[in-house]
Formats: sequence, C-alpha cells, structure tokens
Amino acid sequence: MSMLPFSLEHPVVQNLVTDNVTVVEGEMAIISCRVKNNDDSVIQLLNPNRQTIYFRDMRPLKDSRFQLVNFSDNELRVSLSNVSLSDEGRYVCQLYTDPPQEAYAEITVLIPPGNPIIEARDEVLSEGNETEMTCTAMSSKPAAIIRWMKGDKELPGKPKVELTYDKMYTVTSRLTFTVSKEDDGVPVICIVDHPAVKDFQAQKYLEVQYKPEVKIVVEFPQGLTREGENLELSCKFRGKPEPQRVNWLKVDDDVPSHAVITGADLYIENLNKSYNGTYRCVASNSIGEAYDDYTLYVYDAPTTTPKSTTATTTTTIITTTISYPEINQDSRAGEGAPRTVDHAVIGGVVAVVVFAMLCLLIVLGRYFARHKGTYFTHEAKGADDAADADTAIINAEGGHTNSDEKKEYYI
Repeated sequence: MSMLPFSLEHPVVQNLVTDNVTVVEGEMAIISCRVKNNDDSVIQLLNPNRQTIYFRDMRPLKDSRFQLVNFSDNELRVSLSNVSLSDEGRYVCQLYTDPPQEAYAEITVLIPPGNPIIEARDEVLSEGNETEMTCTAMSSKPAAIIRWMKGDKELPGKPKVELTYDKMYTVTSRLTFTVSKEDDGVPVICIVDHPAVKDFQAQKYLEVQYKPEVKIVVEFPQGLTREGENLELSCKFRGKPEPQRVNWLKVDDDVPSHAVITGADLYIENLNKSYNGTYRCVASNSIGEAYDDYTLYVYDAPTTTPKSTTATTTTTIITTTISYPEINQDSRAGEGAPRTVDHAVIGGVVAVVVFAMLCLLIVLGRYFARHKGTYFTHEAKGADDAADADTAIINAEGGHTNSDEKKEYYI
C-alpha cells in the first residue's frame, strides 16, 4: 500500500545527451554531458575503459590533460588537451537515476599525413615521350586522397593504399602521361585531400626538350621582288636545347655564288630571274631538325613611259574646244568601277581636227597663189587712141553713164 501513491505519480523524464567529437591529433577535445529536467541526480564521465574521469566536479583520474570546463545541475563539460591516437574511443556520460542513464561520446582522432613526396622517373624529358611520376602521402588517418594537376588540367592517377603497423595509412599515386613541347615549364601538382589538412600539395616543373621551330621572314623588299632589286631573308627559330646549326640551301639547285649568308640571314643583290626557286632554312639540335621554305619569283623591272616632245612651227595658234559625249562603262567592269576616258580616242580626234585645219590652210594658200597678179578694169577704155586726157575721157565707152558698173572685188 505504501508504494501505491508512487506508482500513480508520473515520473519525471530526465534526458541525458552528449555529442561525438572529431579532433586532430595534438589539439583539444571538448566532451559535454547535458541533462534536461535534472532532479539533482549525480553526473559522471567515464573513459573508454570505464574509469571515472569526473564525478560531479571532482576528478578521480590522475591525468592532468582532463580539465573541468563547466559544472552545473544540467551539464558536465570536460576538456582533453594534446589528444593522441590512444585517446580515441567511446566515452560514457552517466546519470545516477533508477535505473541509471548513459549517453556515449565517440572521440575520433585525425592524423594528417606527412609532407607529400613527388618523384619523377625522368628529370629531362623529350617531346613525344612518355614519363611517369609518383606522389606519396605517408602515415595518415584516415587514408588520404591524392589528385594530380598538370597546369590547369586534372589528370587521373592510380592510387595504392597501405595500412601500416601503427594503424596508419600510406597512399601512393602513380601518374603516367606523354609530354609535348607545350609542357616545358608547366608545373605538375600533387594535391593531398585529408580532413585534417587543407591545401596540402607538392609540385614539380617539367623540363621538356623539343626540336626547333623555324620561320623565314622577308626583311626586304616588302612588296614584289623585281629584277635589279635586293633580297634579304631572316631565319627565325627556337628550340630546346637552342639550335647550334642553321643552314641555308636552295632546293634542287645551288645558292647563287654572290649570295651572302650571315648566321641566320640570307642576302642577295641585283636579283634576276635565274635566281628563281625555293630557298630553305634548316635548324637542328640534339632532338632533331626542322626547316621552312621560301619560294622566290623575280618579276620584271617596272617600265617607265618617256615624255613626248612636240615641235611647234606654226605662228598662228588655233584654239579648238572639243566636247565628248559621256562614254558608257562596260557592264562587265562591275558596279562602282571608275569612269575613264580613252586617251587614244581623244588623241585621234585631235589629230583629225588638226589635219583638217592644215588641209584647209593648204587649200587657201594654193588659191591665193593662183590668183596673184595684175587686175585690169574697164575704166577709160580706148584712152590709148586719144590725143589727150580729155579726149580719152570723152571717148571712153559709155562716158559717165557706165561708171556705176565699173567695180572691183577683192577676196
């Protein structure tokens, strides 16, 4: 009967909670045991071996790395400094009720890997060859993940994971790729991803040898190559190692005897069409050789039109204005073609006009020459028979009556 009232009462629910903890080796872990609706029940913290670390605010365990951070009716908070791998395990928060309550805090210790080590099979590479590189991340927990970058491009590697005797992991990733001349000076980066570290990486710069690249540049002339002009060609090249041998030759023929070759430059004076052909610049190094060609075609020298001279012997200047009708453009010339006047047509028309004027002058000259001489009139006809002048006038035919008909005309 004495227990009946107790059984009819609603018991107070006391909730004991805690949190798992992940900590990097050497750092500090915080363990918190929390109680809701505590009725002054005792809280204590036990280690994975179920040894009491704290009972209320007292520490029975002789490990000074454990320190009381907070104690109240609702919380027991303890810190663990300088965490090591041996501290990993399940810690117990215990509340003395009837029956006792327990909550578990799992401490996980992270161990970062050592500095990544990157190694290359070949120190000096040649373009087109395959090479191999390895990257190792040692003694980590958990196992690290290794990624590869060549420049700004990610490359796939082949990882290998090993578990060591001290429950650590060693990861080795192997990378194989073919190099090109564009890879010279490009960094290859080994990136280690691990929850205990950030931006953990190692890198190695590639040194790639490659055969020369050759390009012929025309220094002079800038336009067409014509007879009588000079030609200057320059051979531009690069390679690794630097090309030591640079040669000029003419394909299927000999270089002109008076051509001047100075290092990578070729100079030919006074061009003529016998120099036409393909000129080649060849550069070589220990990796190989390469060349570039220039085809020479010599054009005719530009022609000059001599100035025309006109002798003028006439003393009379005749100015003639000639109007020409607009000449229709040939439709095949295309839209927008400039309108031009045929100078040959103009010259022909002018020649015809001048010739006609000369012919007219000649005709007039001959006409005047034929009518040159003495002109006789009919005045005082019969004066030869008269004794004196008065008689001659009287005897003239018609007297004064015919005086109006006696006229002279001059042209």
